[in-house]
Amino acid sequence: MENKEFADLNNEQLLEEKKKIQYNKTINATIIGLCIGIAVFSAVKNGFKFFTFFLLLLTYPFIKNGKKTKALEKELKSRNLQ
Repeated sequence: MENKEFADLNNEQLLEEKKKIQYNKTINATIIGLCIGIAVFSAVKNGFKFFTFFLLLLTYPFIKNGKKTKALEKELKSRNLQ
């Protein structure tokens, strides 16, 4: 959802989205950490190859998903719902 879509939600729906995003943040952090850990292990063990960089490219969508979180936090702050 974009910031415009968050503005259309009522307070209860925003708080429900916050719960979902908090759970997603935990999962995303775990996946990013796992991918980076495997990439580092692979680089140390086998050197830099395609799969080392491929794992790092897999982390990009999870990092990009953080923009959604920032938009939600901005909307919650504007409504004083934190």
